[in-house]
Amino acid sequence: MFNTILLMQKEKRYIIQGSIIFAVFLGLYFLLDILNIGYTQMLNDYGIYLVIGNIILNIFMAFLSAFMWNVSTTLVKLTGKEGKGTFMSGFAVLFGMLTYGCTPCVIAFFSTIGITFAVAALPLAGLPYKLIALLLLVLGFFWLKYEANHVKCKIKNKN
Repeated sequence: MFNTILLMQKEKRYIIQGSIIFAVFLGLYFLLDILNIGYTQMLNDYGIYLVIGNIILNIFMAFLSAFMWNVSTTLVKLTGKEGKGTFMSGFAVLFGMLTYGCTPCVIAFFSTIGITFAVAALPLAGLPYKLIALLLLVLGFFWLKYEANHVKCKIKNKN
């Protein structure tokens, strides 16, 4: 089933949808980096490799999120039900907002629940937390792939 879903990704509808979703997620990930400390400060504090690494991670995470969105949409079209692994991309974005997102907002949020200045000590401009978000996305992708290959009501071949 997953191979059928991959073949359908070449359709114009999914290319346009994937491009739009990719742009939205990429903008969101870049916005989170800018609201955290910004690329200029990141460059001054940690060097060019961290900036390049963050940009590459943003591109990869946005692509994976958009691809999962398309796979989920195709799975719904073919089977009539959504895969459970798709919530991981939204959870990864929420995780990113709460950890390496806008520092003043996160400090205010954490202080309301009793954790004061927890994000003031985030190492490497939040890179470890971005890697955890990437891990969540990858786990969600494999979960979604497993669900696509093991759907309960598969489509019947026309042959």
